[in-house]
Amino acid sequence: MRLAATTMVLLACAAVLGACGSKEIQVPKSSPYYRGAVLFLDHCSGCHTLAVVGAEGSATSIANRVKTSGPNFNFRKENVEQVLFAIRNGGFSGAIMPENVVVGEDAQAVAAFLAQYSGLQAQKVPSTNITLSTK
Repeated sequence: MRLAATTMVLLACAAVLGACGSKEIQVPKSSPYYRGAVLFLDHCSGCHTLAVVGAEGSATSIANRVKTSGPNFNFRKENVEQVLFAIRNGGFSGAIMPENVVVGEDAQAVAAFLAQYSGLQAQKVPSTNITLSTK
């Protein structure tokens, strides 16, 4: 009886500790973007932040920024072409991000995923229509 109780306590502790710091992908496995989410988590989350995959690699303030802190994709919106350019060329500055961190169909999957899920927390700025005179 004592052994069973001890085993249960240890299993409960293991479950709680195993969940600490774990990253959870919030994209449904049936989604066409799921593979890109997994690839992003595996290859990009060390330097980039994106809540939908539990990635927290970007700096949260200038005080804790390091050279490898990449853009926060919760706020920065990207399209497929921009992502593919960055993947091929090592970001936009070429300073830190490795070139071709993923290639081929993997690069396409990451690009499609980021185009769909980046910028979801970006501040929406109201637009105003402007009519220009032709005179």
